Amino acid sequence: MQLVILFLNIYVWLIIARALTSWVSNDLRNPIIRFLHVVTEPVLKPLRQLISPGGIGNIDISPILAIVLIQVAKYLLLRLSWM
Repeated sequence: MQLVILFLNIYVWLIIARALTSWVSNDLRNPIIRFLHVVTEPVLKPLRQLISPGGIGNIDISPILAIVLIQVAKYLLLRLSWM
């Protein structure tokens, strides 16, 4: 269980890093940017499709939604492990 929680925590930080780098540079030729994109896009793309096009005022809120969903999943996993 602790390994799953650790993985989810690391994944949250990867999403945060991707969101921050998207404000500065979105050059997929950079290996770090490419890594963040490859690792996080499988989660962010479906969420982006659920949200209305353009998000809120052309701001992509899929990273926020992903982080909230991950936090809910962590909470549920921890609650289930204590039962």
